[in-house]
Amino acid sequence: MNDIKTMFRIILLTGLLAGAVSCEKKPPKELDMKNYFAWCIVPFDNQNRTPEQRIEMLKRLGFVSYAYDWREKHLPEMAKEINLAAENGIKMNAVWMWIDKTDSIGQLSPNNQKVLQALAVTGLKTQIWVSFPEDYFDEMGEDERLDRSREAISYLSGEADKLGCKIGLYNHGGWFGNPNNLVEIIEMLPEKEIGIIFNFHHAHDLLANYEEMVKNMTPHLWAVNLNGMNPDGPKILPVGSGEKEAEMISILKDNGFTGPFGIMGHVEDADVELVLQENLEGLKKLMGTKN
Repeated sequence: MNDIKTMFRIILLTGLLAGAVSCEKKPPKELDMKNYFAWCIVPFDNQNRTPEQRIEMLKRLGFVSYAYDWREKHLPEMAKEINLAAENGIKMNAVWMWIDKTDSIGQLSPNNQKVLQALAVTGLKTQIWVSFPEDYFDEMGEDERLDRSREAISYLSGEADKLGCKIGLYNHGGWFGNPNNLVEIIEMLPEKEIGIIFNFHHAHDLLANYEEMVKNMTPHLWAVNLNGMNPDGPKILPVGSGEKEAEMISILKDNGFTGPFGIMGHVEDADVELVLQENLEGLKKLMGTKN
């Protein structure tokens, strides 16, 4: 009889221990890297990686896609990098295009012409992320801002169409950095397929109206670039170390946007691989707290 009682105590204790273990916090999920891409990894890298080294870095970190930003010195090797990425099974899901006052409708700046030439030579069909300087529209009235941006985006969309590419509008501060204005531009061009790329690190001044803004832009939202977010900054903060980014991601998902998300390497004079690693680990931590 005593043996039977002892056996039952062991079974009961084993069950209690198993239950206690099951109630422990689950480890962070592994990220589905098909839903995350690297961004801001070309000019923000104190290692000055070559295209070959950059592709190897992406592979080490598990990325299967990235968006290509650049400075003038990188453009001679842009076509080479596009081909190299494809050969290694890495998708270049977007390229950057910065519109300044040297660009005009029908005549893009030499650098932007080189971007389009690289896309034409390689046959890459991708998104072209377009933005303007923060002060570009400052001296215009609202009607002129809308007319000027509609004409510019319509022209750029036509150039992109010739290459099998699409134009995405990238919030980078100022009037063009407000997604509500970007939605209005898109709605003025219903015959064009245009999307929005939303960047947390350019949205600190938009937090008060964030939830309403997300509802407005979600039907047009193509990608979201993540960042740690405190209302008062700093502009760049590792994901998972801010007060607001978990809530901001949750609001996006509640409105039907589940990705893709950009993981940024945007830190001045830093090894971009370490920056990407820190942001990936921060994102895993955020995910872990929700499971």
